[in-house]
Amino acid sequence: MQSIRAFFRAEGFDEVETPLVLKTPCMELHIDAIPSGDGFLRTSPELSHKKLLARGAEKIFEIGKCFRQGERGRLHNPEYTMLEWYRVNSDYMTALTDTQALLSNVSKHWKTIGLSAQPTSNAWKIFSIEEVFEEFAGWNPVEGFDADRFDLDLIEKVEPALPTDCPVVLKDYPAELCALARLKPGNPKVAERWELYLGGVEIANAYSELTDPVEQRARFEHWGEQRRALGKEVYPIDEEFIQALENMPPTSGVALGVDRLLMILMGATTLDAVLPFRR
Repeated sequence: MQSIRAFFRAEGFDEVETPLVLKTPCMELHIDAIPSGDGFLRTSPELSHKKLLARGAEKIFEIGKCFRQGERGRLHNPEYTMLEWYRVNSDYMTALTDTQALLSNVSKHWKTIGLSAQPTSNAWKIFSIEEVFEEFAGWNPVEGFDADRFDLDLIEKVEPALPTDCPVVLKDYPAELCALARLKPGNPKVAERWELYLGGVEIANAYSELTDPVEQRARFEHWGEQRRALGKEVYPIDEEFIQALENMPPTSGVALGVDRLLMILMGATTLDAVLPFRR
């Protein structure tokens, strides 16, 4: 925690604190919020951060608790610690540079306190979603998207084939998988999104953020229809957030799982090693 905060302060980021309980959570297909009183526990601080950016914030970060319903397992816990940060006038590749510098800093700090960090600073490997799926799954999910097939092949074919001795980035996801990401100029089938894997474990997700309020509303409505078809609760649209997008500059954002990062640094294989109060 100290090394993470030291990095962002040195980079001129302001630390913020945003609400844990929201009137309405972000509308995403496979992420379910936990009810709390007359609201919901946040699944991420994303919408609150973007409202701050629309009011003039430029470089912000937050380390805080987030909650997701039904997420339990070796790499999942309903309550977890999220690091999220945003930088205006930047894109997802700027965010990748920030992430590389952050992990190098954290890894160095880890070693200064007498512990040997697991792979975070070796040469990074960057692949597009198209190339890894064509190589390991035999099809192109950008040209012919299939949601069920994508999820199954990602878990069973692609992720097991990724290198585990260095950081791996998968970038340029099918547009259908990105509710809040900007589409790639000149290629509307691709969203400017990447995910980072350390030791074969996904620990971070980043976007060039969508700032078009009309497009964002349409995507939320689409995800709402998809959730309804699956029998999931459909959340109301956060109108304050939609209005905020009218004043939000081009921005990149990253969400990183702190518990998973600590697990990787320790060389552990389960969150049990780092979460003494698992639910």
